[in-house]
Amino acid sequence: MNSERLSGLGLEPVLTTSELAEYLGVHVQAIYDLRTDGRGPAGMRVGREIRYRVSDVIHWLDGIHEPEAVPAVEGEG
Repeated sequence: MNSERLSGLGLEPVLTTSELAEYLGVHVQAIYDLRTDGRGPAGMRVGREIRYRVSDVIHWLDGIHEPEAVPAVEGEG
């Protein structure tokens, strides 16, 4: 089933652990470690596999985004 058909049904795309790891450029084990530590994106178990809603991944990424450093102003401090 393709993503166009899914969106027509009102279903949100989901990622496998491997797809999420590839997207983030990390090893699959890093995703499992994040989940074990409670620091990973929300996932749902489908049978024996974990799936991640794209919206949950985006929400998680927004939450771990580090703000840009503000340059120090001369004469302060």
